[in-house]
Amino acid sequence: MYALNFYSPVVADQLRQRRKTATIRLGDKSGKYKKGMIVAVLAGARYSPREKIFDAVVDKVEVKRLGDLSPIEIERDNPELRRPDEMAHFLSTLYNRAVSSDDLVTVIRFSEIKA
Repeated sequence: MYALNFYSPVVADQLRQRRKTATIRLGDKSGKYKKGMIVAVLAGARYSPREKIFDAVVDKVEVKRLGDLSPIEIERDNPELRRPDEMAHFLSTLYNRAVSSDDLVTVIRFSEIKA
């Protein structure tokens, strides 16, 4: 089974509250994630035990420039953000490198699978 791993405690809370319905990943991840794929949504620190939040289906995978993201796409990833420059700053802290509006990102939309 594939997984979407989330390392930030803030993001883990957003997932538990079902406020996060997408993830924006730096680079082209379209070779790894495909529409219809079932993934485990996991939260926890890198190289540590993870908590399974829920299973999900990947609804859409789209690669685009960070500067081309819509406010809705950004909000689905992080309900506290709306603008590409805010997302660039957020991704810079996650990836420990400078991120600009010209960088390619992959928007992965997902929906929880209820038992």
